[in-house]
Parts: sequence; C-alpha cells; structure tokens
Amino acid sequence: MRQWVSERRSVLEENSMLALFASAKKYPDVINLSIGDPDLPTPKSILDAMYADCLLGHTKYTDPKGDPALITALQRFYSEEYGLALGADRLMVTPAACAGMYEVMQAVLDEGDEVLLFDPYFSFYAIQVKAAGGRPVCIPCLAEEGFLPNIRRAAAFITPRTKAMVINTPNNPTGACYEEDTLEALAAFAKEHDLLVISDDIYTDFCYETPFSPIIALPEMLNRTVSLGSFSKNFLMTGMRIGWIAAPPEVVRAVHQISETIIYASPAPSQRAAVYALEHREELRAQIGPIFEARMLYARRRIDALPYMTGCPCQGGFYLFPGIRPTGLSSMEACQFFLDKAHVLMLPGSIFGDAGEGHMRIACTQDVHKLGEAFDRLEKLTF
Repeated sequence: MRQWVSERRSVLEENSMLALFASAKKYPDVINLSIGDPDLPTPKSILDAMYADCLLGHTKYTDPKGDPALITALQRFYSEEYGLALGADRLMVTPAACAGMYEVMQAVLDEGDEVLLFDPYFSFYAIQVKAAGGRPVCIPCLAEEGFLPNIRRAAAFITPRTKAMVINTPNNPTGACYEEDTLEALAAFAKEHDLLVISDDIYTDFCYETPFSPIIALPEMLNRTVSLGSFSKNFLMTGMRIGWIAAPPEVVRAVHQISETIIYASPAPSQRAAVYALEHREELRAQIGPIFEARMLYARRRIDALPYMTGCPCQGGFYLFPGIRPTGLSSMEACQFFLDKAHVLMLPGSIFGDAGEGHMRIACTQDVHKLGEAFDRLEKLTF
C-alpha cells in the first residue's frame, strides 16, 4: 500500500513534549507552569456583550475577511494607539494568530525560501515555515545580550534565498522586549536586504518597563511588515481563537484566498467579543496587566533565590526563561527531574531552538499563591 502522508508533511517533527505531558498525568498534585493559557477567566463584560450579540443574530457566517464592525474597530485601534491609518484592504481577521501565521507563510513563501528566526523562538514558527516549503534559518540570541537580536550576527546568515524574518516582542519564551533602537536596527536590516518582516505581536499589553512599539509603525515599514495580532492573551480569550493580520494589501489578498478554502470565515461570536474588547481595552488592560506583572516579578524574585537557576529578563509577556546549567542536566532532563521530584511542570528551553538549551520556560499563568507553592517545592531540591 502506498504512503498516504505527503513527503513534505512526513518530515515535520513530532511534538517532543508528549512524553513529558504524559508523565505529568501521573501526579494529581502537579502544578502546571508549562502552557501559556492563563488561569483567569475571560472578563464577564466580554462574555455578556458576546452573548447579547448572539441573541441579536450574530451567529452566522461573516464576511470571510472579517465582520465589518471588527475591521472598523481594528482601524480605530491602529489609529488611536500608533497613529497608523490602515485601509480595510490591509486588515483581515483570522482564527487566532497561530492560524494567521500559518496562512501568511503559505501566502508568501516559495519552495526553498529562507526565513530568519531569532533563536530562542516560539517552536511553531519553524514548523510553519517548513510546512510552506521554506527553510528556517536560526540566528542565536545570547542570554548575556538579554536575548536581543544581534544585527551583525544576523547579516552572516543572509543568502539570495532569504525572504523574511520573524520577530516577537514581548518575546516568547525569553520575556525580552525590543526597545525603539532594536526595532529601528531590525527595520534598517530588513530594508537593506529587502526582507518581509513578520511580527508576532500578541503580548502587546504585557510590557512592564517601556510601552509596546510596533515595527509596522516605523518609517517605510508599512509595506514590508505583516503584523499578527491576537485577543487570546491581552483579553484572556484563548479559547475563542480570534486574531488578525495587518499587512500589505497583496499579502491580505493571498491570505484571504487560502483562508476562505479552509474555514471560510472566523467564528462570528468570537468576532463580536473582539469588537467589545477593543472598544473597552483601556478598562480591560487596567484589570489584567497588573496581575501578570505582579506574578512575573514574584517569580523572578523566587528564581533569583534558587542556587541552581540563573537570572533572566522580566520585561514583558508572562514567561520567564532562567538558565539551569548549574544543575548539570540538559533542559529536557531538568524539566523531567523537576516534574518527578517536585511535581512542577515546566518546558525545556531546547524546544525553542538550539539557543534555548540550558534554559527552561516558566509560564506565570497561575496565581501568586500557586506560584509560591511551586517555588516552595523547587527550593527543596538539591543538585
């Protein structure tokens, strides 16, 4: 019998975390600090608004590019937040940012095109590049440099096939934030080498030292940037699977063609929830942001007190990425050890690229009491 799975798909890696997640099921008291799905519920005001709109009939297909009310709300958002006047032809609603990223890669990459990834990086990036026939090219970012992109180092990876680069700030997994000088250097690099910038902008409300600044708003970047947005993290709407892209019109048209054949349109109720969230974002930010900042600062203090972990950025997002080389273990071995001995589940840095080895990701998606219990267990361990 012939092989049914295509050669392109058969080379995609299996999820290396399956064994660790399976092990976690053995421990009923496990504290899960692995996944970026916060413990907090979606704000009731968002749910009430969505339900009211559903009762009014907003449960049918929307325009495949997005509910016009949401497109208009996104236009106001970019204008009020960043001074950008985006035409509706530059915006499209997607079923969360992950799907948006996948569709963008399918839309812009030809077989063999290269995409620069600043390593460590969210693991789905490389998979999505490969699924589109592209080749991920990983540029190491060093802990001693705050995990920030090094443009001189990146220049050595440019080839005639380099077409795009992916950036992510606040960064998953490192917690680093790119300030204006870093973004300007990245923009200049993109213009020098004629690259498309794919900017994963899903943690924008979790900047604890300096406000978020999007690369798409820098001079001459509007027509060479794809910005991916999401309601999952900023508004605690992870299960609603709703996001968007802001991109050059030709990219939006290509994504539209792909998306329409897969899902036709994003879920109408989720889009109505998104409209409310954008229109009430200031009050929602005031409710959500300080909670995660307090968690991050608390976890960072506890990390600093552990002799077998080393410091890490705590500038944004809700992940910390401490070093664990003093344990003498690989990141996968260390996470298995912490799970077996302390019943605390975290993610090994190695799944975020080669530069992530020697680190692990801690998601501050539990309350301070639960985080405290986790670190109380961890501080009893010795190496």
